[in-house]
Amino acid sequence: MGETWATFGVDLHLDRSGPGLRRGLTDALREAVRSGRLTPGTRLPSSRSLAADLGVARNTVAEAYADLVAEGWLAARQGSGTRVADRTPAAPDRRPAPHRREPGRPTYDLVPGTPELASFPRTRWLRAARRALAAAPDRALGYGDPRGRIELRTALAGYLSRARGVHADPDRIIVCAGFLGGLGMLAELLRRGGACSVAVESYGLPHHRRLLGRAGCDTPPLPFDERGTLPPDGPAAARAVLLAPSHQFPMGLPLLPERRTALIDWARRTGGLILEDDYDGEFRYDRQPVGALQGLDPDRVVYLGTASKSLAPGLRLGWLVLPPSLVEEAMEHMSGRIPGVLDQLTLAEFLASGDYDRHVRAARLRYRRRRDALVAALAERAPDVRVTGIAAGLHAVLQLPPGTEQQVVRAAAWNGLAVHGLSTFRHPEAAVAPLDALVVGYGTPPDHAWAGALDALCRALP
Repeated sequence: MGETWATFGVDLHLDRSGPGLRRGLTDALREAVRSGRLTPGTRLPSSRSLAADLGVARNTVAEAYADLVAEGWLAARQGSGTRVADRTPAAPDRRPAPHRREPGRPTYDLVPGTPELASFPRTRWLRAARRALAAAPDRALGYGDPRGRIELRTALAGYLSRARGVHADPDRIIVCAGFLGGLGMLAELLRRGGACSVAVESYGLPHHRRLLGRAGCDTPPLPFDERGTLPPDGPAAARAVLLAPSHQFPMGLPLLPERRTALIDWARRTGGLILEDDYDGEFRYDRQPVGALQGLDPDRVVYLGTASKSLAPGLRLGWLVLPPSLVEEAMEHMSGRIPGVLDQLTLAEFLASGDYDRHVRAARLRYRRRRDALVAALAERAPDVRVTGIAAGLHAVLQLPPGTEQQVVRAAAWNGLAVHGLSTFRHPEAAVAPLDALVVGYGTPPDHAWAGALDALCRALP
């Protein structure tokens, strides 16, 4: 039977067992000391107090204490009560542990998908957190709205409308745990309505397809040609499509205007839903920003945005702008899934103060300089490599001679460089001719490592 005592501030569960009270109490105390729940030097209650707490005779406790003092588990001194004894630990085993070889970490990382984490605006973020917490009402720390804090939804509505051309009302925005948190919720919502089929691009992130597959959704590939992604080719091709129209990943192409129109027409004609992944819409260099597809038809497009590229993926902050018809149902799926309130309030303050815009402008300039250095280095040291998809975003596609992609990836590894080949992102069912290329993320390395990463890349290229 489990018992507790609270004398001297101690709250300890004792599992008494054995044929008698004395033995059961002795065994329970011994095990508490052996397991470390009672640490050396801990003062135990007096025998009178513990007996009263446990409802046993005082002699039973006194005898249990005496037994454990004799065994060396407890120490009793006149005037200082009974304490857990200081026991000399056993000598450690001097035999060396079996050597386990750790997998080698690359010296440089050009895997796409991560911004430069060293440039995260720690000081300004901390100031925003302090201001946000000081101004937050007490009720903000409660369970709150399943859509997220109104402060953040209001700030996002203003920013997305101004910077991305999104029709965003705070009541139609749901804050989620990054892009994957939002996509997972949408997959469940679609699956709940019956058989789920979400068409995806012929080139894209495999973990997006895996997430949809775990939710029970088929992921047929969308048609693709040299000009980019095409809309579904049949009225029943899918219930929804997932794509990145502003900057296709990894090919780096924007969705052509006529294909945007055709995609919206498909959604209206079939009742389909478009899931728009606007993962790096803030970063453009040689062209005007491409507005969000959602602006063409807010009733047929779900807009998914994230702070993972503009700030840091570890924040786990994303958002969805939903058609009015989906808001109530989506809220039912968001219970317990929204990010922490303090992070939401901090981002709201970061947006409202203008710090977010200032950070994005500085990051855009830094990434453009890196991209220009990449293009210049390749022109000098690997002139036969064609670079594409560089008008926006944080990565570039380096087209290689046919049949050389895996050879170059291995050579990069020998040079201490992590980089992905284009085949990593090709849909296994896509009807596209294989293209040998590298997808180079130039946002990841810190500034001090950029020159070394470029040198390692050029050494690996044919």
